[in-house]
Amino acid sequence: MKSSNSTNATRASLLVRAMERDQMAWRQMVDLYGPLVAQWCRGCGLDSATIADIVQEVFISLSKSIASFRSPPGTGAFRAWLWKMTRNKLIDWKRRSQKQLKGTSGSDAVHRMEDLVDPMSIPEDEPSSADALSELTSRALQQIKAEFQPQTWAAFWRSAVDGMPSHIIAEELGMSLASVRQARSRILRRFRAQLGDSKNDV
Repeated sequence: MKSSNSTNATRASLLVRAMERDQMAWRQMVDLYGPLVAQWCRGCGLDSATIADIVQEVFISLSKSIASFRSPPGTGAFRAWLWKMTRNKLIDWKRRSQKQLKGTSGSDAVHRMEDLVDPMSIPEDEPSSADALSELTSRALQQIKAEFQPQTWAAFWRSAVDGMPSHIIAEELGMSLASVRQARSRILRRFRAQLGDSKNDV
């Protein structure tokens, strides 16, 4: 089922490879979750320059603490953990900014203070929009697509995304029902591992 360019490294989950300091895994991690972290910051009203700084701080912290992550059951566990890390960075930035402005006088300083993010306005729970999660899903699927044969991917896509019945997919692709179901299950498992919801190899 694997394509010829698949390796043991690609079969391991993204989290496992990142914990092992695999450089490709870290590039994938940034490509996968960087836009989501930026979207979270944007939702808190930050400007582009500040967002870039916080995204960088988040991934530096992630590189130092990822080995401590323990995935509980359920979807989105890693994402929720990453949000807590991002939220802490947002609060830290707010405090640093307030401290810098305390010694500044004048109406300009007052306006800048008013523009700062209020820590109380930063939600406790992950604030991802439906669009942001859809984009995250698309990025994760694109990252793993090359690991599978075209027929396997087509069976998965028509079943999991298009919602076609398995027997119709099997007939169209010349596969057995069992193979169609296996393709769906296997790629969904791999997809969850790429998102950090599972550390298991697939």
